[in-house]
Amino acid sequence: MSLPEGYSIRLFLPGDAPALTAITVSAIRRIGLRHYSREQVKAWAARHPSPERFVERAEAGAVILVATAAATPIAYALIDEDEAGDAHLDMLYCHHHHTRQGITDELLALADEAAQAHGSRRIYTEASELARPAFERAGYQVRHRRDFEIDGEDGPVPIHNFAMEKHLD
Repeated sequence: MSLPEGYSIRLFLPGDAPALTAITVSAIRRIGLRHYSREQVKAWAARHPSPERFVERAEAGAVILVATAAATPIAYALIDEDEAGDAHLDMLYCHHHHTRQGITDELLALADEAAQAHGSRRIYTEASELARPAFERAGYQVRHRRDFEIDGEDGPVPIHNFAMEKHLD
């Protein structure tokens, strides 16, 4: 697997943090409406991390892989380790102008490598309807659908995602 010309993937730099926040919110708002209501998208976008939180997560040991185009961040994957030593792929987002280029597929492959390098035998995630196909292409299997509520402006907003996992051999 390889990236299209002009793209590359590297590790997170603290200066990337504002761009990663913008990518997250933009992806949710622009792509989220394909599978979620306006109310769900609004509540979902409002609960994502500030730039400072990305720096904190990296300092705490999270691996953040950043895809760039012309040295500008356009997608990322954030992986951390749980108490059992399994890898948790907590976030995977791509700017809407750069979807369907194979970038998330490459980020997922590199996330597997990062997890294995840390000794993890399993990687798991909570994938949205939008991300589920990319995770399935990468070999993840759905364990179950997760129905829950998140805080919205007018109270709890029902939403769902999928608990998915992949065993690393």
